[in-house]
Amino acid sequence: MITPAQLSAAYIKACDLELQAFKPGNVSVYSDGHDMTVEDFRISAKVSADAIANPDYCLGEKIFYAVKATREAVNCNTNLGIILLCAPLLTAAYQVTEKKPLRQALAEVLENTTLDDADWVFKAISLASPGGLGESAQQDVSEKATVTLTQAMEIASERDRIALQYTTVFKDIFDFAVLRYNEAFNCFFDKCWAAVSVYAGFLSRYADSHIERKYGNHHNNWVSEQMSLVDYALTNYAKPDLIHLLYKVDKDFKARRINPGTTADITVATILVIFLDELLAQKAGN
Repeated sequence: MITPAQLSAAYIKACDLELQAFKPGNVSVYSDGHDMTVEDFRISAKVSADAIANPDYCLGEKIFYAVKATREAVNCNTNLGIILLCAPLLTAAYQVTEKKPLRQALAEVLENTTLDDADWVFKAISLASPGGLGESAQQDVSEKATVTLTQAMEIASERDRIALQYTTVFKDIFDFAVLRYNEAFNCFFDKCWAAVSVYAGFLSRYADSHIERKYGNHHNNWVSEQMSLVDYALTNYAKPDLIHLLYKVDKDFKARRINPGTTADITVATILVIFLDELLAQKAGN
């Protein structure tokens, strides 16, 4: 049987690998940014790991206590989106059986979220970043929830791609990002470059919710064009040349204070799915 310690370790490892991937505009070992450092994110992963993998907590409690631990440790919102995406995946991992793979278990988790889950998550969002779901006239996070967590995410899904994952059983991750990761890993044989490929491929195709909350759609086309160049380069350039391009795009993004935070969060969740599949396959083989 899978253990909380194994899930905590997989979560921390996924967060750390994402930091090692050069993600233009976002924080990585190549470049800090947006008043946050790599160490802030590493501390955040470590302090939130026990809560997010705690089998005795409901989904909402996992999210709240992981956010609370992060806030107390680094006093900023480094990982709300990561926690919102990873908590359902870790919850689902406990429910995987020979006849119930991870995605099916995740579907059941999302189908059975509760009013209490929503209340806990509203508190977490208010603690981490007042706004978010609260920008809607419906289900303001400063008030008590009157719908389940998944229903609240459905209300927010038109303007928030993380919320959208709750209503589609993480379709973006399973039907695009995981496939992109595996394709890139088979090309590069390097997990970091596979993560970069997920980030670039996703951001070249889909607008980033974090950017849109700050700037509307003003930068969407430019961001997509820049990341399309990176996405193309991943299959056509040698790595040293690609590094130069990544530095240039990163500098341009940060000069405009553009942080594709939602895409980075989705990249973490994608890596976690990869690691969970590997862990569950090992457990099944024993």
